[in-house]
Amino acid sequence: MIQTGSKLPLMQLSVLLLLLLGFTRHRVEGICSVENCTDSAACVLSQDQRSCKCAVGYYGDHCDKNAHIKVTCGKNYISIVAMEDFFKYHNVPLESLHLPNKSCGARRTVMNGVPFYMSRISKEEYVPCGGKPLERNLTHISYSLSLLSDPQVIGNIIRNPVIMLDYKCSYPYIRKISLPFAIFPFFSETVLQIDELEATIQMILYTDESYTEAYSSAPSIELRNKVYVEVRVTEPADYFLLRLDKCWANQFPQPNAAEGSFHNLLLNGCVNDLTVSFLNASAGRSVHNGGSSVVRYSFDMFRFTVEPHDLYLHCTVQLCEPDDHESCRPNCNSISKREAVRGDPAPNLLTYGPIRIEIPERPRSSVLTNVVLPVTAVGALCFFLIVLVAVAKAGSRRLRRKEEQ
Repeated sequence: MIQTGSKLPLMQLSVLLLLLLGFTRHRVEGICSVENCTDSAACVLSQDQRSCKCAVGYYGDHCDKNAHIKVTCGKNYISIVAMEDFFKYHNVPLESLHLPNKSCGARRTVMNGVPFYMSRISKEEYVPCGGKPLERNLTHISYSLSLLSDPQVIGNIIRNPVIMLDYKCSYPYIRKISLPFAIFPFFSETVLQIDELEATIQMILYTDESYTEAYSSAPSIELRNKVYVEVRVTEPADYFLLRLDKCWANQFPQPNAAEGSFHNLLLNGCVNDLTVSFLNASAGRSVHNGGSSVVRYSFDMFRFTVEPHDLYLHCTVQLCEPDDHESCRPNCNSISKREAVRGDPAPNLLTYGPIRIEIPERPRSSVLTNVVLPVTAVGALCFFLIVLVAVAKAGSRRLRRKEEQ
């Protein structure tokens, strides 16, 4: 499990966060023997099947080692990392690695106990470090770089290969032609520092189970209607596994406010509210908490018994390595759940809100109509009878006067 660092201030959504596409290719193709070329993902046979070479990212005599080359296209930086052992296998020392401008070198870093060589530059350093001319089309702008090694000269010969890692980051444009202003979703975002990498995580509420339309302002939801929540690693996309440890609702934007009520939805990664359900992030992906870089769940809307009735949703998260599926998923069969004790907020925290209670307009009760109409009818009948009696008495008096005359 990767431990997260301190929480950074919330950041507004920008164009660059929508992306991010990174890829590499390298021109060092290790040679392996044909009899050892058994894994097509790691080793590629020639057309005549008399020779073979290691696939991109693999090395070793049997092409059985993965260099774990990774490009990160950050909001304000671009980086590439590869395992130190990959360079040592090719006899490439750290001091010989650089970008096209040799003054922009690489450095050694250790992530989760594994040494890597890394090159990381800011957007401002792109041109000075020898970045290739920007590529633009109608939808994207692309940055291209190469990490190179100097040839290792022995006397008047060179025996070891020269490393060249080409990589690219493409960022999309956003162009709105039908509206004079952009519509951004109402969301919560946090940035976690993980060794040398930064991970951006967002929490968004959607209007229905399709997860296609996010609320663009504070949502207003009726009691017992479904609330659809998505928590996603947006940068780097599709790399880390994401696990929700705890999610709860309270009446204030402060996650551990001393006053007011709170209600736990998830505890220790497991359901604590009977209406909570984890939903598929996309076809072919796990529905379990901790199974991918996206977690979606829903719960039935509720309100607290005391005012204010508005809700604020809080979640703490953990990030796991891509191959850490087993330890990233919570064991909900053996976990003994208990009511959480309020304490200091965790650094890996997302807060969303307010979520308002929608009070639907209901037609007036028909009881009023049923009561008013009979009362009105009885009143009219009484008035008619009084008039009838008065007329009868007047007629009776006239009749008596005629008889007396």
